[in-house]
Amino acid sequence: MPSYTVTVATGSQWFAGTDDYVYLSLEGTAGCSERHLLDKPFYNDFERGAVDSYDVTVEEDLGEIQLIKIEKRKYWYQDDWYLKYITVKTPMGDYLEFPCYRWITDEKEIVLRDGRAKLLRDDKTQILKQHRRKELETRQKMYRWKEWHPGFPLSIDAHSHSDLPRDIQFDNEKGIDFILNYSKAMENLYINRFMHMFQSSWSDFADFEKIFVRISNTISEYVMQHWKEDFMFGYQFLNGCNPVLIRRCTEIPKKFPVTIDMVECSLERNLTLEEEVKQGNIFIVDYELLDGVDANKTDPCTIQYLTAPICLLYKNLESKIVPIAIQLGQQPGPDNPIFLPSDATYDWLLAKIWVRSSDFHIHQTVTHLLRTHLVSEVFSIAMFRQLPAVHPLFKLLVPHMRFTIAINTKAREQLICECGLFDKANATGGGGHVQMVQKAMKDLTYSSLCFPEEIKARGMDSKEDIPYYYYRDDGIKVWEAIKNFAEDVIRIYYESDEVVCEDVELQAFVKDIYVYGMRGVKASGFPKIIRTREKLAEYLTVIIFTTSAQHAAVNFGQYDWCSWIPNAPPTMRCPPPTEKGTVTIEQIVESLPDRGRSCWHLGAVWALSQFQDTELFLGMYPDEHFVEKPVKEAMTKFRKNLDEIVSAITERNKNKKLPYYYLSPDRIPNSVAV
Repeated sequence: MPSYTVTVATGSQWFAGTDDYVYLSLEGTAGCSERHLLDKPFYNDFERGAVDSYDVTVEEDLGEIQLIKIEKRKYWYQDDWYLKYITVKTPMGDYLEFPCYRWITDEKEIVLRDGRAKLLRDDKTQILKQHRRKELETRQKMYRWKEWHPGFPLSIDAHSHSDLPRDIQFDNEKGIDFILNYSKAMENLYINRFMHMFQSSWSDFADFEKIFVRISNTISEYVMQHWKEDFMFGYQFLNGCNPVLIRRCTEIPKKFPVTIDMVECSLERNLTLEEEVKQGNIFIVDYELLDGVDANKTDPCTIQYLTAPICLLYKNLESKIVPIAIQLGQQPGPDNPIFLPSDATYDWLLAKIWVRSSDFHIHQTVTHLLRTHLVSEVFSIAMFRQLPAVHPLFKLLVPHMRFTIAINTKAREQLICECGLFDKANATGGGGHVQMVQKAMKDLTYSSLCFPEEIKARGMDSKEDIPYYYYRDDGIKVWEAIKNFAEDVIRIYYESDEVVCEDVELQAFVKDIYVYGMRGVKASGFPKIIRTREKLAEYLTVIIFTTSAQHAAVNFGQYDWCSWIPNAPPTMRCPPPTEKGTVTIEQIVESLPDRGRSCWHLGAVWALSQFQDTELFLGMYPDEHFVEKPVKEAMTKFRKNLDEIVSAITERNKNKKLPYYYLSPDRIPNSVAV
């Protein structure tokens, strides 16, 4: 009688093994096997990290194996099991791989197809078409869209992390408990003695060092030493944790009436301001989005303030970007003066602090939360709803969706919810952050997520004109590497543009993102349909780059750039100055966050800047969803390209006081998971 050798691999996560009854049956083109008992209680099979083999004998040849059914029946208590994969050796000596990489919970069964990626057009038998359809129907009931706030991209319909499907939950929920992690961070930083000292001001700038962890030769220490300098202020717009706002100024806005008399002493080329603008030496950052946003009112004992500054910057003869004028509000007038480097020292310093505080708010809520976390969740939900596990694009994208829905759900549960941790230290807490996302949605366009286009749209694409913009330089390299990889995979499965057009599952995925993620807004520029392989490659690159590189660029530098509180105040406790010549050091310190808010802020940026214990970086695909040799070769080529980028970045950073490494592929996690 024919015999099949079945090998079963259990995951290595905590509690991945099971002591339940496990049954297996095979279904082939010529018939089905009986249900075979593989494991029962106390047999010590299917333990964590184990690979177990069994001989399954059948009465007659089953033909080509199409499906494997795995059933788990409870023995005593709920005992979830993480099944990595199953391999089958046929009587003819052929090996078939059946990837799973899922949890089997309760008394459920799963049906697996072999690991070869297939488009819907490739499925010829009714049984495979039915399996594909049933999988999506089941997933669409599990992954439901829900509006968390009006105007937001839709998110997952789950009130808490424990409500999520088991497959997308964190392995250890305690590991991503924000309250626990922030408290632990404050304890590790030895600042927990200050965490309840709200309303208690610091004495002076040096007093902030009591909560500053001084680590030699790090960016954070360099920031602490040089934060007052105009060079450091300007440099952060290029290579800090929010390097996405600065743009080349083509015309001085009427609402920002800077004159040549004001800035003449800052210009180094003996040109007028208008001539400097024409030559491309003037840059601008406008925080207009903050205008009208309500400041945090959750603590009646502390009045908090927001403003919407505009900052003009200049490329000097050393090609360094430095500030030359700051207006702290959007409407010009006698009570909204334009601050200059030639003003009194504390006037100019406080104006820069207000800009840094405003930059922090835009970074946290728009650059980070909306444009990486919430957008990545849209991609994740649409993928699970519309792409079956056998689809090549599911296999390509699923590593880049790891834990994204889970981290966002936990954030809505603890961090950005009403009375959440975000309210404790941030001036945009208490609802301001919600207003900001709603306002920022109008600028969330498809082209703004295409990295090269976004850089060009801001006039920041010339390496010759702007030589120290490492975010741009490294980002372009990573974008191109991802795009080349996407093109290689597309060529394997889509032989023509016609095949792209006919892929109804792909088109449903694209439509879900447009309709639910972008709320069907035509002005977003998100495609409703994809017609060419070239456009598909760009679309997939947008998804993978956003979920990996873009998030890394704006997340993991938070401790570096924001741990020195005066450089990135999460709140301001005095209104912005309305006249010049009155600012004192005492007024600046009173404006900065109190001891309690400073500690919560420091705990937050520390916790958010840490990699996961089990982090998987760009190009690392330990879960083998793909089994075909051409795709594995494409992955090898992708990793080689990424390694070359790592080497180039490492070489450039040698002996730099301010190295830029956030877009080095060996520091880019595959997905948004923190």
